[in-house]
Amino acid sequence: MPQSFALIIVHLVFSTKDRTPILAAPIRTALHAYLATVARNAGCECFRVGGVADHVHLAINLSRTTTTAKMVEELKTSSSRWLKAQSPTFAAFAWQRGYGAFSVGPSDLVALRHYIDTQEKHHHKLTFVEELRSFLAKYGIEHDERHMWD
Repeated sequence: MPQSFALIIVHLVFSTKDRTPILAAPIRTALHAYLATVARNAGCECFRVGGVADHVHLAINLSRTTTTAKMVEELKTSSSRWLKAQSPTFAAFAWQRGYGAFSVGPSDLVALRHYIDTQEKHHHKLTFVEELRSFLAKYGIEHDERHMWD
């Protein structure tokens, strides 16, 4: 076959360092737009970006030449640099070291978009830690709590 094809939809989740709730609504909106642009500039389709004050969610179709790790590194590095340039408030800003990446089938994309769009509602009942634990359980991912939170 002379062509290469890929449809790799990934739900990415990562939080601020120590889950510090520093991403207030005004900057959060701009940050989400920035993250979508970073993903698109890397050749990935970004279906949705959302989150709350201490973490973000992205729904991305990875390009066939981009790895998850490379995409997350680019998202975190460039957005951290961008945030620091926005205000002295973000001078010490950092993302957590790790991330969650969960595969999503095309038929689940509408539900994922809705989930990302309604983050504020989810987090009236659930913390980021509880949310991530539920994803790990849903996907059957073994983990060691001692090494999860930096």
